[in-house]
Amino acid sequence: MNSILKNQSVFRTCFVRYSSTYKTTVVGKPFTATHRVFIERDGKVVSPFHDIPLYANEEKNVFNMVVEIPRWTNAKVEIATKEKFNPLKQDVKKGKPRFVRNCFPYKGYIWNYGALPQTWEDPSEVHVETKAGGDNDPIDVIEIGEAIATQGEVKQVKVLGVLAMLDEGETDWKVLAIDTKDPIASKVNDVKDVETFYPGLLDATRQWFKVYKVPDGKPENAFAFDGECKDKEYALSVVAETHEAWKKLVYGKAQTDLDIQNTCVVDSPKRIETESISGESNVIVKEEEATGYDPKWYFV
Repeated sequence: MNSILKNQSVFRTCFVRYSSTYKTTVVGKPFTATHRVFIERDGKVVSPFHDIPLYANEEKNVFNMVVEIPRWTNAKVEIATKEKFNPLKQDVKKGKPRFVRNCFPYKGYIWNYGALPQTWEDPSEVHVETKAGGDNDPIDVIEIGEAIATQGEVKQVKVLGVLAMLDEGETDWKVLAIDTKDPIASKVNDVKDVETFYPGLLDATRQWFKVYKVPDGKPENAFAFDGECKDKEYALSVVAETHEAWKKLVYGKAQTDLDIQNTCVVDSPKRIETESISGESNVIVKEEEATGYDPKWYFV
């Protein structure tokens, strides 16, 4: 696997200290179509898609993860890939902010959920094993540690494995990871360790992804590899492939309708200066009280 990573093309980006501090600036009322969560690094607005490095420590295979959805919450929040600075926003369907349903026995998302920056699942590239193109987003991450994350948090994680979900004809990789600061992170190093220390979690994860759209009238999702969670080595190769795809994207070598403006990628055609974001929201809204939230348990 190290040879796979070493053979990837080199690109230049801003120097980012491992100790760089990320914070969020919130604009608009939560759980509405105008709500945005911008990411700042050392006081400057950055893109969580393009400006946060994929690697926190490349030598040790430690990755940065942008948390979109904390565990036990339902709001379907994602990086706004078509907006300047790619803030986090809640997905909107038919004009209404989207919440995933509670499919028995689960409540909301059962892990911290987010994305790896500087990755892209290229829809024009049909994967040789999944037989489907990418979903046009950064690669998704499931973080299984004990701490409940906060939205917009940038965690340092290590990769454990990967599931290949097939969502409406697209490959939608789900990288399994754990926070490097988790109390048992040193013991959990590959997918087999997940079975040991988190018995039942992989089965629950497959079932969750299989049925979570069913209450909205959509079919069950399927998986490549008969639902097998591939191991760490395979997962690292998938991450490396999506990182290479992102390089093509950010350097303008791929056809896209995504916003590739960034503040850090040297020689990229859409590199810009950072801007200040004003209008921080102090409005606090409980998710359970938001318009469109559905407390019902669905038996599917």
